[in-house]
Amino acid sequence: MAHILVIDDERSIRNTLKEILEYEKFTVDLAEHGAEGLEKYRKGSYDIVLCDIKMPEMDGLEVLEKIFEEEGDAQVIMISGHGNIDNAVEAIKKGAYDFIEKPLDLNRLLITIRNALDKSDLITETRVLKKKVSKKYEMVGESDAIKKVQEIIQKVAPTDARVLVTGANGTGKELVARSLHENSQRASAPFVEVNCAAIPSELIESELFGHEKGAFTSAIKQRKGKFEQADGGTIFLDEIGDMSLSAQAKVLRALQENKITRVGSDKDISVNVRVVAATNKNLKEEIEKNRFREDLYHRLSVILIHVPSLNERLEDIPLLAGHFNQQICEEYGTPLRVIREDAIRELQKINWTGNIREFRNVLERLIILCEKDITGKDVVSYAMPISNGTT
Repeated sequence: MAHILVIDDERSIRNTLKEILEYEKFTVDLAEHGAEGLEKYRKGSYDIVLCDIKMPEMDGLEVLEKIFEEEGDAQVIMISGHGNIDNAVEAIKKGAYDFIEKPLDLNRLLITIRNALDKSDLITETRVLKKKVSKKYEMVGESDAIKKVQEIIQKVAPTDARVLVTGANGTGKELVARSLHENSQRASAPFVEVNCAAIPSELIESELFGHEKGAFTSAIKQRKGKFEQADGGTIFLDEIGDMSLSAQAKVLRALQENKITRVGSDKDISVNVRVVAATNKNLKEEIEKNRFREDLYHRLSVILIHVPSLNERLEDIPLLAGHFNQQICEEYGTPLRVIREDAIRELQKINWTGNIREFRNVLERLIILCEKDITGKDVVSYAMPISNGTT
């Protein structure tokens, strides 16, 4: 059950709150002034803090600020007398969950506490999900080639510089883009991905910039585009080499002026996005063939990051095998497999044309087909089924 700290200089209020909250099966600690409350908060683990605003020596607003300086997810509910409403509003601005006036309405207090606990649960769930997502997109490897990429990311991520990520299919270009975002000052804002190769050329402008109702036959309502959705955050334009020339022109304008225009509208909309683009094509060759705008290339390529192929970092295979072994077994709810050294050696002999994506698929196949240990013989039998005559 939730753990609540009550900080109030009035003994009668402290005792009343303790009696009521313990009757509701909460665990309750009491403090008669701000300093004692902070000391208990630092030593304990609390879900809710009920704090009076007007107290001697250290008032509730100061206590609130000190609590937010500490690590923890406690929701702070301020208790305010009739004459302290302005202070209560100030407390909300400083991050308090809510305030309740004296004399206390106990029904409202209990509802507020339960709502605050719901918020804490959502925060915890969000943090867990973010950790899972971060782990899913973790860059794994200790080779010189991948270390070089990681070093560039650490230098570039805190800036707003545009980045062009190059590399073959399956090398992990999206991981680079997400790492840039997660290590930037925009990490709490949206990360919006657009696969330019998967969207028909006639729809790419609507997808990127949105459209107004009636702009075309199927536009039955107004729609925000990806640039607007990413406002304040990062937009990842994957496979930008496949974007139509007309869409390239509009992207160029968005980069130059930080403005976009929805399809079917003549109204400019200001956007603040960081652009990370990726491609598996040689854009300089595409420019020579008049399939990619040179001015857009120079706008996008402030920083160039090339992601090495798996064949260029075979020494990372043991780490990658361990990483995907744990990830895949967690997904399937099965025990970890033991990957033998001879299996690693066989995996390092393979020509990984599909790079990390192909490698993960092979590990998943081996985990499914091998009950306990994965041996070199298993790799030979199952990794490349066509070449080995198996089905």
